Amino acid sequence: MTPHRPAATELPTAAPKSGALQRAGRIAVATLALLVAAVSARYFTLDPDTFLADQRTVYLAHLAPLLLHVGGGVLALSLGPLQFLPGLRARRPALHRWTGRAYVLAAAALGVGGLLIAPHGLYPPFSPLGFALLDVLTLTTTALGVQHARRGRLAAHRRWMLRSYALMFTAVTFRLWLFLLTPAGLPASVVYTSGAWASWIVNLAVAERLLRRAPARGPLRRG
Repeated sequence: MTPHRPAATELPTAAPKSGALQRAGRIAVATLALLVAAVSARYFTLDPDTFLADQRTVYLAHLAPLLLHVGGGVLALSLGPLQFLPGLRARRPALHRWTGRAYVLAAAALGVGGLLIAPHGLYPPFSPLGFALLDVLTLTTTALGVQHARRGRLAAHRRWMLRSYALMFTAVTFRLWLFLLTPAGLPASVVYTSGAWASWIVNLAVAERLLRRAPARGPLRRG
C-alpha cells in the first residue's frame, strides 16, 4: 500500500513565487525611480526648454525652491530603494544608516521646496492643494520614521519609511498618470488635477496593503 504523504509536501510553492514577485517589484520600482530621477535632474542645466512649458515663467521666477524640490526628489528617489534591501540592512548597517540620513535630508528639501512652489502651480486651487498636502504628508511620514528609529522602534520605523517612499514615488506615478490619460482626450486641467491627488493616494493605498500583508515581526529594537 502506498503510504499517505504528509499534507505539507502537497502544498504549492507559494513562498518562492512570492519571493520572486517581491524581487521583480523591487527591480521595477528602482528602475522607474532612477529613470524619473535622471529626467528630473535635467532641471539643473537651467535650460528653460527642459521646464514644463506651462510653468516655465513660474519656474524661472522661483528657481531656488524649484531646485530644492527637484534636488531633494532626485536624491530621495535614488536612495529609497536601497533602504528596503534586507541584505543591506543586515550586512552593512552603517551604510544603511548613512544613506537613510541622506534620504531624510533629501525628503526635507523636497517637502520644503514643494511647499514654497506649490501656491504657484497649475490649475488652482485644487492641483496646488493636492501637491501641498503631498509635501506635508511626505515631511510628516519621514519625521515619524526618524522618531521611531531614534527610539529603537525599528518595525514602526520601517512602516513609516515605506509610507514616506510611497509618497516620494508620486514623482513616478504622476507622470504615468499623465502619460496614460492624456491620450484619452480629457481636458488637460482634469488630467492634471486628478493626478495631483490620485497619484499619491493610490501609492499610499498600495503601501498600506503591503504593510497589512507583511508578516508580523514584533517590536524590533536595537540591541
